[in-house]
Amino acid sequence: MSAGTDIPEAVEDPIEYFLTDITYQGKSERTRDAYERVLRDFETSLSGAETGEQPLADATHRDCMAWIHDQRGGLSESTVATYASYLHRFYAYMVQIGVFDSNPMAIVVEEMDERIDADPARRDVSVPEMRQFVSGIRHPLDRAAIVTLLKTGMRVGELCNLDQRDLHLIDDPREDVTVRPSLDGRPNSLFVASEPARGSTVNGEERTASNKRRRDTVIPVDDDLAETLQAWLDVRPDPVSSARPLFSSTSDNWGRRLTPDAVRHIVTTHASEAGWYDNGGGVEENVTPHYFRHFFTTHLRDRTGDRGIVKYLRGDVAQDIIDTYTHDWGDRVREVYETHIYELPVAEYRSTCGV
Repeated sequence: MSAGTDIPEAVEDPIEYFLTDITYQGKSERTRDAYERVLRDFETSLSGAETGEQPLADATHRDCMAWIHDQRGGLSESTVATYASYLHRFYAYMVQIGVFDSNPMAIVVEEMDERIDADPARRDVSVPEMRQFVSGIRHPLDRAAIVTLLKTGMRVGELCNLDQRDLHLIDDPREDVTVRPSLDGRPNSLFVASEPARGSTVNGEERTASNKRRRDTVIPVDDDLAETLQAWLDVRPDPVSSARPLFSSTSDNWGRRLTPDAVRHIVTTHASEAGWYDNGGGVEENVTPHYFRHFFTTHLRDRTGDRGIVKYLRGDVAQDIIDTYTHDWGDRVREVYETHIYELPVAEYRSTCGV
């Protein structure tokens, strides 16, 4: 819990308290209603709720798992995952402000992530195969977007929300960019914020995609990604937005922020050429931007054996979890990442591919 946090002396209805706070944070009425529906349903499932007791603070991870298991009876896996994220955010927030002592959803979410990432039906692309795939991508924007996804494990919306200020390079072709204070003294790094939400205005621009991180994250940029991003920055269009997006369109929407749909089109086009995407195929066999997140998670976790660092890079852990590791967390992340991240080919292609 951060210093200076005001701890409420008594909270009669934790759910209502949480809903009021997310309303103050700018969440829409629709989002608030969705949270309330899910949280009230979970509350009702707990023993003691019908007698007027408040059992939410005493819920265990087994209570949470039992409730999630019940949801699977008539809902899709993606909906169940969304409901789990609502419950996790509720408990994480109540712990952060000092109302609850623990978050029973923390272990449940980790187990769900492990189960999804280890899906045996998913296409298995090896690192050598992915290297060959990347080597065939000549367009600077396509290559930069795909290599960034593969090297960082970030979500599509997070990629699209990156601004010029979120990238700090040692050899930077840009002379007119001031990076975020969080990147001062951290060359070759990307900053992925937690706050951008669809419809909100960030850095002077209304966003059309949301970030879903539990905390701001500084991700190392290795030599492969640095050179790929430098090649893109050398030829990028002048941005239309004053927010100066890092990735902007080179087609009909020239200079405008890249959209999630555009990124998906880029990825599926190249995946189709590689025989990795079929319009009639399922999520298990098709290579999409989300597959790159799975690829990053699987290979980096297998190489490092360190779930904590991989989950941090993915944006799946909050500050209180990081604080339990080490005071030099940033240095540790960079050392582990640079030691174990897989290499992708960075051929000299700048002079052979135009935008």
